[in-house]
Amino acid sequence: MEGFTSFFNSQSASRNRWGYESLKNFRQISPVVQTHLKQVYLALCCALVASAIGAYLHILWNIGGFLTTLGCIGSILWLLSTPVYDEHKRVSLLMAAAAFEGASIGPLIELAIEFDPSILVGAIVGCAVAFGCFSAAAMLARRREYLYLAGLLSSGLSILFWLHFASSIFGGSLALFKFELYFGLLVFVGYIVVDTQDIIEKAHYGDLDYVKHALTLFTDFVAVFVRVLIIMLKNASEKEEKKKKRRN
Repeated sequence: MEGFTSFFNSQSASRNRWGYESLKNFRQISPVVQTHLKQVYLALCCALVASAIGAYLHILWNIGGFLTTLGCIGSILWLLSTPVYDEHKRVSLLMAAAAFEGASIGPLIELAIEFDPSILVGAIVGCAVAFGCFSAAAMLARRREYLYLAGLLSSGLSILFWLHFASSIFGGSLALFKFELYFGLLVFVGYIVVDTQDIIEKAHYGDLDYVKHALTLFTDFVAVFVRVLIIMLKNASEKEEKKKKRRN
């Protein structure tokens, strides 16, 4: 908990220092690393487009489910086992994994569209803004400033896994579901910051594997998006239920 407190305190201090001086922090990122980051975010945008196509295909043909989840996992494992020099193959596997992931979360997206399309738009915009803000915060911060959070976030991820495992066996309450939802959102937002700084740090030491780095950020984005969408759907359904009770 102290790690999260330190993180938000440092964020507050960073806001106080905001101005032209903070913008000059980009100078600590070398031109090579800046070029690498452009490749990473370009690949990430392409992956998000592929994911949207996968979700659209699910809406058309109802293909999302267990098989597309296996396809996503298989594509990721294949990508990670492919040599770095085989760039075209790895990019294709990244797009395939993104499309399979989009189809896998297609049922949730379809539910949001049927309930209220504005919820989906709000979730996309909110997730994109949060992702952009936290990525920028990681870039503007001092090098390695937030990498210490990696261990804390890994512990949080482990807690989420065991809570989900326990609830699937013994059953879970609504309060536990809410805790998993909001705590998971906090953990993966933290991962956006940590992974961004980790990518920058690895690039400074010569690791310019933009495909793998884009995959890392894509995973963070989807994890945050799914939780934001579920939260917005849940809040909208609760409001709808309250309106029905008032009418009755």
